[in-house]
Amino acid sequence: MAPEEASQVASLIYTSTNHWYESNGRGKIFQGKPEHCSVFTDVYEDLDPGCCFIAVSEQDQSILGSCFYHPRETHMSLGIMNTRPDIGSKGVAKALLSEVVNKARSQNLPARLVSSSFNLDSFSLYTRQGFAPYQFFQDMVMEVPYNGVAINPVPGMSVRAGTPEDVERIDLLERSIWQTSRVKDWQYFAENHQRIWSLTVAENDEGTLLGALASINHPGAEIIGPGIALDSTVANLMIQRELNQHRGNKPIVIIPSDKTALVASMYEMGARNCELHVAQCLGEPPKIEGVVMPTFLPETG
Repeated sequence: MAPEEASQVASLIYTSTNHWYESNGRGKIFQGKPEHCSVFTDVYEDLDPGCCFIAVSEQDQSILGSCFYHPRETHMSLGIMNTRPDIGSKGVAKALLSEVVNKARSQNLPARLVSSSFNLDSFSLYTRQGFAPYQFFQDMVMEVPYNGVAINPVPGMSVRAGTPEDVERIDLLERSIWQTSRVKDWQYFAENHQRIWSLTVAENDEGTLLGALASINHPGAEIIGPGIALDSTVANLMIQRELNQHRGNKPIVIIPSDKTALVASMYEMGARNCELHVAQCLGEPPKIEGVVMPTFLPETG
C-alpha cells in the first residue's frame, strides 16, 4: 500500500467488514463514517510503515483487497484483511495470506492471527494454510455508565496509568507469560501521541509488575486491549480502571473463555457476549501461563 492509497484501504475496511456482518443478519459493526476507519491505516502505518499488501485489478488497478502484517521479534502477526464485496471468490484473500505466510517463513517466525469463529470462510482460509487454533475468546460488550464503574480494591495490589518508563518491565512480563515481545506497541500506547490510547499497569505493594492493559477510544474503534496479566484477579482490576476511560460508551473487551472467574466478573458488571474469536498459529504456538487479552487495533499479538 502506498501512502496515497490509505484512504481507499480505510474505505475498503469499512465497506467490506460491514457488508459481511449485514449479510449475516448482524448489522453494521462500524456505525460511524467510512473515514473513521482511517484509524486502522494511521495506527498501522505508525507502528509498521509499509507493512500492508494490497491486491489490485489488472484492468483498472482498483484495489480488490488489503492485508496488514506486523513483524515482531518473536512472531509475525496477521492484521486485518479485507476484500471487496463485489468480486466474489477470486482467490484474493488466499493470495494476500500467502504473501504474509511467505514473509513469516523467510524470517523463520511463527505467524499468528485472531479470527472470527462465526466466519467459516475465514476460518477455512487460515486452516487450509496450516494455521491451528490455540485459544478461544469471548467478545464482550460493556455499556459503561456515565459515572463509571466501581473499582473493587484488592489487598496488596494497585493500578495506575502506565508510562514509557514501564515498557521494559511490561516486555519482560509478556515474555514470561506467553513468550511474546512487542516493545514498540507498548511504547506507542504509553506515549499516546494521537491522544486516543490509555494504558493501565498493575503492581503489588513491592512494586513488582503484575499486568498491563491498553485501550483505544476512537469513533472507529472502542476496544479494551491488548492486555497481559499474571492471573484473572489482576486482569479484572485493570479492566475496571480501563472501563472508566470509556464512560458513557460501549467498549468491547475480549476475554479468554477458559478464565471462568474473569468471564463471570464481566457478566456481573453487565457485559454481554457479542461475538467469538479464536487465536490461531502457523508454527509453534505460544504457551500461555496467565491471562492474555487480544485486541483488533493493533492486532500484533
